[in-house]
Amino acid sequence: MVLLLDAINALREFLDTGGQVLLVIGFVTFAMWLLILERFMFVFGKYRGYKNEVLKAWNSRNERNSWNAEQIRQATISRVGIKLNANLPYINVMVALCPLLGLLGTVTGMIEVFDVMAITGSGSARSMASGVSKATIPTMAGMVGALSGVFASTYLQRKAKREVELLEDKMLLDH
Repeated sequence: MVLLLDAINALREFLDTGGQVLLVIGFVTFAMWLLILERFMFVFGKYRGYKNEVLKAWNSRNERNSWNAEQIRQATISRVGIKLNANLPYINVMVALCPLLGLLGTVTGMIEVFDVMAITGSGSARSMASGVSKATIPTMAGMVGALSGVFASTYLQRKAKREVELLEDKMLLDH
């Protein structure tokens, strides 16, 4: 229990040093990773059964060599691609949003620095330290959130593209 309270206090201090923008960055990063985990669970879990159902339905067709069969094949492959790429646009938006929120944190921190300079009438480093801290921590947090999401998003996009290509290879037309 004491360890939990210490962790909560450390988190609260970290959020105080970064300002309110850091809380927003944390929320966006958390939501982004929830979507990323959902995609990983689909790709490495449910998708295998879904793909087997699609292939079973295709292979059970009597007629696989007409124009209609080709259109059905293309529509099925397109549906699978849509399922594999679901939520990826939202993940990409959140990846792009993290550095912008970090920049917003930088601007608000620098405004605090200028406020301190205006109030004290001097450019003392000690008086500006808290504002500089509020300017740099959100920038770092935004970059960390964005970089972690970029790697996961890129992997998921490549995996979806590869799975669609493999499905196209398995759904053969009779000639």
